[in-house]
Amino acid sequence: MDPFYAGWLSIVPPVLAIVLALITKEVFSSLLLGILSGTLIYSIGTEANDVLIRTIDVTFQTMSDKVDFNIILFCSLLGALVYVISLAGGTKAYGVWATKRIKSRKAAMLSTGGLGASIFIDDYFNCLTVGTVMRPVTDTYKISRAKLAYIIDSTAAPICIIAPISSWAAAVGSNLKATGAFDSDFAAFVSTIPYNFYAILALTMVFLVCIGNLDFGPMYKAEKQAKEEGIIEDGEAQNHQLNASKNGTIYDMLIPIVSLIVFATLSLLYSGGYFGDDPEYHTLGAAFGNCSAAPSLVWGSFGALTVAFFLFIPRRLLTLHAFMDGAVEGMKAMLPANMILVLAWTISGVCRNLLQTPEFVKTLFEADGGATAGFLPAFIFIVAGFLSFSTGTAWGTFGILIPIVVPVAQAINPEIITVCLSATLAGSVFGDHCSPISDTTILSSAGAGCNHVQHVSTQLGYAIIVASCSLVGYIIAGFTDANIWLSLGGALLTLIVTVYLLHMRSEKLA
Repeated sequence: MDPFYAGWLSIVPPVLAIVLALITKEVFSSLLLGILSGTLIYSIGTEANDVLIRTIDVTFQTMSDKVDFNIILFCSLLGALVYVISLAGGTKAYGVWATKRIKSRKAAMLSTGGLGASIFIDDYFNCLTVGTVMRPVTDTYKISRAKLAYIIDSTAAPICIIAPISSWAAAVGSNLKATGAFDSDFAAFVSTIPYNFYAILALTMVFLVCIGNLDFGPMYKAEKQAKEEGIIEDGEAQNHQLNASKNGTIYDMLIPIVSLIVFATLSLLYSGGYFGDDPEYHTLGAAFGNCSAAPSLVWGSFGALTVAFFLFIPRRLLTLHAFMDGAVEGMKAMLPANMILVLAWTISGVCRNLLQTPEFVKTLFEADGGATAGFLPAFIFIVAGFLSFSTGTAWGTFGILIPIVVPVAQAINPEIITVCLSATLAGSVFGDHCSPISDTTILSSAGAGCNHVQHVSTQLGYAIIVASCSLVGYIIAGFTDANIWLSLGGALLTLIVTVYLLHMRSEKLA
């Protein structure tokens, strides 16, 4: 299909998708209607004989052209892996092991955060696993369920978005690849990690709160109540537990996860030419820059699932039937995420390849003369956060925004394209982190056995503080050509000072 320059009409699909997402709070229909509006504009613009049939035909043709089956397969295999690990009793065994070795309140909180940070392959798995495993430990030391839910939520999406080997990295990489602006989508994603201020600061916040007991606001009150009155069970909170094997060990969780990392890393190096004949790619940097991320992640996840199979079946932790049923259930759990990916790829293809949205956006910002360049990362962060909060999905947010952000950043100042992408991802995680309709927020409440409303209300202040400090970092980055030391350093310093002052205020008010 030949491209058609649609002018201002080329921004109708993403704008319509954003507006509908904000109104309906439903991302699937919003993305689909955005896609159909774009293909309708294309059909009319190219003077198709039968506009309606041509619109539908172009929609599904674009969808089939843009779908990256490797990413769909990776996410599905990852879902299967995390489900069978839980089913085999690996995560439950970790909980038993941790309960015997944790001897203090501070150690319990740090261990919870450490476990959350170590389960970086998928946020769903993270939320339910950490809660199920660590809840008996945190209850023992009278750590409030609200605090547990906060730690779970703050080490789920934030760690996944800065982990190169995760379902989130695969989703982001596929959206970056769809823009056609990067030689390597994997290298482009890795370059965004240092500038993902929200994720870095959210993890730092967890550490500060755990190590220094620097609580404030509603969380301070919840923790005080838990210390004085003990843990009060919430009858409405759901308890998500699998019918896990009782014979699983801690190694049944660690070995498959380590296998995933090892296999994925080796596959990335192999596809990048590290083991090949060309000496140009015999360094880690060159190999990773030249690698094919999507098929490598498929190899890694399949290898890890194979290891899990031979680890669980011969020891009779799971029967063959139970293993295969668990794998299928895990794949089913990834279906919503996969559908968002498909729709995001399609709307990106419609805008970029058919309607030439990047060309139109470039003309707008070239006329601006670069006056908004300094505030662009901060502005993108705010827009992404607002959209993600309103819709409850980070994946849908960066699927909508990345095709817009890339050409805008290229037109204004190519030096800040990486920090603008990072701001998109960071804002998406921020909104997803604190939105009451976000799946990770809901799962964090469920995993911790905490009332959902209480989790949202106690966490919101922490999330806003982290977002505000991140915003400081993005403003500095925008005016310093993305100087990482000044921007990240300024954001971290602002966070530490702010948290300390708010904690002291809560102490005085108590």
